[in-house]
Amino acid sequence: MDLEKLKEKLISIVPTAEFEENKQFLTAVIPSDKLHSLAKKLKESEDTLFDYLFCLSAVDWTTHIGVVYHLTSTKLNHNIVLKVKTTDRENTVFDSVTDVWKTAEFHEREAFDLMGIKFKNHPDMRRIFLEDDWIGYPLRKDYKDDVNIVEQ
Repeated sequence: MDLEKLKEKLISIVPTAEFEENKQFLTAVIPSDKLHSLAKKLKESEDTLFDYLFCLSAVDWTTHIGVVYHLTSTKLNHNIVLKVKTTDRENTVFDSVTDVWKTAEFHEREAFDLMGIKFKNHPDMRRIFLEDDWIGYPLRKDYKDDVNIVEQ
């Protein structure tokens, strides 16, 4: 499926999707409450078959926090990027996609540990790298650690 048909497919599922210019991948910013249902449809639909989540990245854009999902179809050989975001820095929560792509389990834990993003319905939402008593989220741009003199 070419990029234009992928875009049409996304619009048919999430009419409010916004698209960003990207030369390599079709990139769509979608409302976070549409993420899980869109993920399932993109994986299960015979014309998309996005069977592999090859990258999940948490991003702090200063004004908002988000998650970027890079998907590929190993059967149909096409890619897409999905982005969700929120301005709520105190209670950053998105739906988990671990039931859609098992690889999300590790990536979502990493995003939780280092950025403070919680994922609803994640099977094991706990820190993965830092100690349980660590205070703060070291990859956020507003992170300060006076003891170790770490600043973003």
